[in-house]
Order: sequence, then C-alpha cells, then structure tokens
Amino acid sequence: MNRVPVEPERPAGGRSPFRGAEATSARVERARSLSARTDGLPSLNRLAELAAQLLGTGSGQVSVIADRQRVMGGSGLAAPTVGAESDAAESLCLLPVETGEPVAIPDTRDDARSQHLPPVLAGAAASYLGVPLRSGGHVVGSLCVFDTAERVWSTDDVRLLEQLAEPALAELELAALESTYEEDRVVWQLAVDAAGVGAFDWDLVTGELRWDDRLLEVFGTDRASFGGTIEAFNAFVHTDDRDWVGAALDHAITTCGEYAAEYRVTWPDGTLRWVAARGHAIAGPDGTAVRVVGAAYDTTAVREGEARVARTLEAMPTAFYHLDREWRFTYANPEARRLLGGISSDPVGHVVWELFPATVGSDFERYYRGAVESGRPRSFEAYYPPPLDGWYEVRCWPTPDGLSVYFIEITERRVAQDVLARAAGRAELLADVTRTLTDTLEADEAVERLAQILVPRLGDWCVVTQVDGRLTDDPLVDRTWRRRLRDIGWWHSDPAKRPLVEQYAQVRIPALTNGSMVARALAGREPVVVQEGATEHIVSVLEPGPATEACRELGPAAAAVVPLPGRGRTAGLLTVFRGPDRPDFSPEDLVMLSEVADRAGLALDNATLYAGQRDIAEGLQRSLLTAPPRIEHLDVVVRYEPAAEAAQVGGDWYDAFQQPAADALTLVIGDVIGHDARAAAAMGQVRTLLRGIAVTTEGGPAEVLHRVDAALATLRVDTMATAVMARLEQTPAQRDAGSATLRWSSAGHPPPVVVVDGVAQALWCGDPNPMLGLLTEASVASSRSESSIELPPGSLLLLYTDGLVERRGEVLDTGLDRLCGVLTELLAEDPSTEDLCDRLMARMLPGWTEDDIALVAVRLRD
Repeated sequence: MNRVPVEPERPAGGRSPFRGAEATSARVERARSLSARTDGLPSLNRLAELAAQLLGTGSGQVSVIADRQRVMGGSGLAAPTVGAESDAAESLCLLPVETGEPVAIPDTRDDARSQHLPPVLAGAAASYLGVPLRSGGHVVGSLCVFDTAERVWSTDDVRLLEQLAEPALAELELAALESTYEEDRVVWQLAVDAAGVGAFDWDLVTGELRWDDRLLEVFGTDRASFGGTIEAFNAFVHTDDRDWVGAALDHAITTCGEYAAEYRVTWPDGTLRWVAARGHAIAGPDGTAVRVVGAAYDTTAVREGEARVARTLEAMPTAFYHLDREWRFTYANPEARRLLGGISSDPVGHVVWELFPATVGSDFERYYRGAVESGRPRSFEAYYPPPLDGWYEVRCWPTPDGLSVYFIEITERRVAQDVLARAAGRAELLADVTRTLTDTLEADEAVERLAQILVPRLGDWCVVTQVDGRLTDDPLVDRTWRRRLRDIGWWHSDPAKRPLVEQYAQVRIPALTNGSMVARALAGREPVVVQEGATEHIVSVLEPGPATEACRELGPAAAAVVPLPGRGRTAGLLTVFRGPDRPDFSPEDLVMLSEVADRAGLALDNATLYAGQRDIAEGLQRSLLTAPPRIEHLDVVVRYEPAAEAAQVGGDWYDAFQQPAADALTLVIGDVIGHDARAAAAMGQVRTLLRGIAVTTEGGPAEVLHRVDAALATLRVDTMATAVMARLEQTPAQRDAGSATLRWSSAGHPPPVVVVDGVAQALWCGDPNPMLGLLTEASVASSRSESSIELPPGSLLLLYTDGLVERRGEVLDTGLDRLCGVLTELLAEDPSTEDLCDRLMARMLPGWTEDDIALVAVRLRD
C-alpha cells in the first residue's frame, strides 16, 4: 500500500491562496452563510463519526472557516466543540483551507507547521489528515480526522476522506438553503403584513370568489357577511367606478393577462375608501382563463395625502413647479405662474431650456442637471436677466419621474445684502485706516500704510502728499506753494509698476501748475474728480518733462484728489487713480474717500505736531549731554535714544570726562525719576553737581556720590536719581600694557557690564546702595560701597540706563542675561566700538520704546 508521509508543498514564497485571492469578501461571506447554524448539524456529527470509523481514528471533525473557525460537526474529542467558534490560527484545519490541498501529518509534534498549535500541545492530535471543502469556487472549510497516536497516512486514506467531503459539503449547502428560504419567507410575510396586502382567488368555472382575512379587513367586512361571488365584490365598488373596474377584469380574462385597477369602495357603514388591486388570469387546458388570482391593499391614506399636497401646493405662497425627465413643465402652482408670468403665464408643456433660454449654461442648468445625475438635492441662488430681472433662491430635488423645484424671489434681500456688504466694507476700511494711523506717530510710516490699505480697495494706485506748515486762504497767490508739498507715500496694486509710481511722485510736485487738480483741491479745499480721460487731463496741467512721461506710462482713466483736513489747516492731499478696467468713482466712493481723508488728515496732523515736539525735546535733551572725550588709548562711545511714548525730555543722562587731579577717565550713567520737563531740569542739576564735584576733587566714585548726596540735601533739590559712577585709572605700566583698573560705585542703578576675553558679565557692587536724593539732612553720613577690578587689554566696559534691559513682566536678571548674551555674540564678530553700540541698540530695543535709553561704552585698545 502506498504511503503519504507529507502533504503537498505550499505555493512558492509561502503565500497561501487563503491569504491571497481566496481571502476576499466573497469567500468570507460564503463561509459565513454555511456556518449560520450555531448549534452545528446532527448529520455532520454522524458523517464525522463515519469518517473516524472508516479511517480508524479516535476523532473526526467538519469545520467552516470564515475569519474565525466554527465546528459544524464532530465525533470523539471534537464532539464537545460542535457549534463553538475559535481562533482559526490555532486550528490544524486552517492548513488545508490555506493550501487548498489535502494535508497529511504523521507526527504533528515533529512538524513545524503544527507543533506549536494548542490541540497538538494538549496531546489531542498526534496525527492529522484534513481535506478542503470547496463551495462556489471558494475554500470554505475542511473535513478532517485525527488521533492521539502517530499515524502514517496512505493515498487511499486521502482519497476516502475526499469522497466523504462531498456529502459533508452537500449537508452544509442544504442547511444554508433551508435557512435562507425560511428567512426570505419570514421577511416576505412581514412585508405583506406591514403593507396590509390581502389576497383573492376567483374560480371562473364555479364562480366562487375567495378572500383571505386581510382582504376582508380592507373591504370592511367579515367572512360571514361576504357573499363569495363577483356580485358581492361589485356591491362594494363605488357606482362611478364599477363599469371600468369590470371592464379591466374582462380584459384580463379575455387575454389571460394582467389586471390592475385603483377604485373607490363603500364600506357597509358608508365609509368611502380607496383600494388598489393587481392580479393575473390563469388559463386552463384549453387556453381559456379558468381563474383570476391577485392581491389588493388600501390606498386611502396615499390618495388623501396626494390631495392634501395638491391643495397645499396650490395655496402656498412659495413658487413650485415640476419638470419631467424630458425637462418639460408638468405642473406649476399659482405663485410659480405669477413669478414666471413675465415669460409665460402657463409654462406647463414647455421645455424649460426653450421657454427660459437664459438658463442654458447658467447656474440653473448646472444645478438642475447635477441634481438629476447625482440623485441628490441641490440649493443655490441665481440671477435671471430681464424680463424677469430678479434674484431667486432655488431648491431642487430629483424624483423618479423628473425634478421638483421650489423657489422664492430674493431680489430685495440681495439688494439689502449688497447694501450691508458695502456698508461693512466701508466700516472695515475705516477701521483699518484708523487702526493703522493710530499705531504710529511717524508721518512717513503712517502714510505708507495708508496707501497700501487704499490700494486696491478704492483705486489701482495712489499718492499721499503732506503739506508743511499753514497755507494762506488762497494758496495759489503764494508762488512758493509747491515748496510746502511733499509726496511722502505711494503704492500700486501691480508690483511691477511701483517703481514707476515712485518716480512719478519724485518729479510730480515741481511740475504742478496752478490749474492742476492738486492746486484746485488746495485752493477750494474740496475734492477734485476727473471721471474720464484722466491721463490727458493731468498731462495738460503739468509742465512738460519726466512727470508727464511717467503719467502717460501709468495711464490713469479716472482720478480723485481729496484734501486731508488737519486742525485749522490742510494737512495733506490724497490722490487716488483708477485704470480703464475699473468703473468711475461713484458717489459712495467719494464719500468713503472723504471719510478716510478726515481720519488720515487728523492722524497726519498729529504725527507732524508730534515730530516737531519730539525734535525740540530731543534737541533740548541732547543739548544737556556732551560729546565723549577723545583719548588715545581708549575708545569712548555714547548713545542716547529718547522714549517713543511721548515727545518729552526725560531724566536719563550720561557723562564722560577726565579728572585731571587723579589722571583718570570718569564715566557716569544716571536716571532721574520722571519723564517730563521737571525731570530734565532735575537731571541737569544732578549732572552738574556730580560733574563739578568730581573734577574739583580727587575723590573716588563712592566719595563723589556721597558728596552729591550731601549737596542735594543742602540745596534742598527735591529729586531722586539712580546712577553708576566709574573711574578708569592707568599707571604708566598699565598704559604700556593696555590694561586699566576700574573702580565704581552704584546708587541703586543696574550694574555695569564688562566683556573680558569675549565673555560678558554684570558687575554687582557689594550690598545695594541707596539712590541719590534719599538723604534729607546734609549732616547724615551715607554709607556707599566701592568696588574695583583689573581689566586686561581689549576689555569693554558698558554703562547703561534701565530702558535697555527692563521689559514689562520681566525681572531684571532676564534683561541682564539677554544683554550679556547679545554682547558676547556681537563681539565675536569683532566690530568697531561705534558699530557695536549701534548694533547693540538695534538688537536690544523693541520697536516701540517706553523709556529713554542712554549708554556709555569704553574699550581698552590692544
């Protein structure tokens, strides 16, 4: 007898059919349908037992594997698992399903495919033989036998088990068919019951008409009252419908064909109902009809609903119409006929594209066809030109026989929306202008932002002009009026043309004549507008030259010049240009330009006044400060930056001078409390006292600060200030080496910073010392400490006021760390001391400074 020691090899690459094409939803669904019985099948239990007996094993099993395994029949050790589900990956039966071939394993404990599986580890399956079950072209499970002892399988064993697999599969498919039939029957019965359908059977030979209980309910009668004849049926049918219902039955009987009718019936209590009936005439042996069978159901609710819908459509104030599948109007309610009356008083029967040709290629056609093609409702708003000349809100939804359309006219709403949108746009523009102009007090920056806001909203390009000073009542009388004008801002929507606009702005003013739009706007203090031919008009009132050439190249079609009113004067002019592709300036546009001009004029006036006051204040502040001394072996650089909060003098100061008696350079940085003229005056007093005391004594920094304390108390100068006084001393040997000794004392001021060997660090001066001006009596001694440090060649000393390092919400240490880090980075690039101070100010200062800033930097030359 031939032996089968191993099963056939799997496909190349180790990939099984189960994990490839077989692992489809169709295979899984097929397997699930065959394993729908969760209690298994008794016939499969007997078949599994037969297989085990014939092959001489202890157990047999029929399994179906979808995404999990279900045992549908079993004997021996498999009997308790019948009906149970388990993980297919833990079953030996997965092997024939995966390979699609018989699998014979003589010793499962010595086979790499099976030795790790739970049945093998448990000792239940020492040997295994399984064959696949195929249904509908898919491997859905297996029939197998297994034993607790090893077993060598023969080809006859395999052939026998394959023969038994056929009846096993037949039992599975038969059970599935029975289950499907029962489900379909139940579903059909439920559907019939839910629909209230009754059945009838009319025997044309005997004349007997049989109705089931459901049909008796439809006709409002009972079995005892119903006569069981066609005459009894006719008695229920409404007299107006009786003839044509009879004719429909006669036609079905004559032709042995279909019968269909919907008619009214009268119940015994007088209630009127609607019934729909369908049937078929059945021919006898001679070809003539012998029976009519069919069904009927109550349609009263549908009929009443349709009637209510029709009444609603006729009465509702919203337009409605219906198009059939050929796009013809089949219905239009009165409101639709009213709205469409400008084209047709009765559109029914017309094709929509022919009756309304403007819909072709429009949103109407696009959405209508899209709804029909997609089967989904659509909503949109669209405009139809004259004679309707209106906006419509449309909702359309497809139906089995065409397209239903609901619409309302929204022309007034659209007009109101447009008005609101324009108003919102104007409000947004004015808000942008106000916000932009109030964010800065720099006139040039303000008008540059203004120009970029107005373009392209109100024009394609624009120029903003500032008027310096106050013009006479008739500015054109003064021949120098052009000298008062400066074009300080411009913009174009086309980036490529911005250089040309800049060129035009640079040469325009000298070329203006007394007849120019700018001159007329200045003289009349009213907007001057040219709606057509702006290029030729402007060129005609300009002196020939570069300005006329630039204007021709820019080619404005319309232009408007609007004065910018300031406080009792014209602060500037706004000139807006439009190209030929834009409409003329509307009255709304000119009102908007005037409102923008009102805000811009006041902001420009404020910026001009602020700039003048700031220049005066800064000039006064700088006049109180001195230039640094020039010393051969030292670089001494000073910087001062006024606060941006207001155009006021402040209390920050610096000083650098030599003390002849001590042969030393004295450096002072200080900050008087306050930011007004009083603080500046007090700063001048404190600075003068300190400077005078220092140059007339040989005292060190602590002693000088002590004497200043006493002087302030004696002179009753009511002020307080912080300060750091430092002195750089050099012996001849130190001067030759390029080093120096730094001595310093602090009066409540941020510490000096030194950079030695490229590393910056703050120099704290022992215990904190009080500010200057806290003494109330000259006789009270102040205890001020003094520190010193040796500075090697190339070292940098920096004194500064708190505005350089302090920020709202930060502690001082954070600002000091930032300063030291920036200094270290900058010095690594080896800049000059002048460049270092400029770059340090740029890095450390925010865009808007709240405090004055002064600093002194001293660098020991190598």
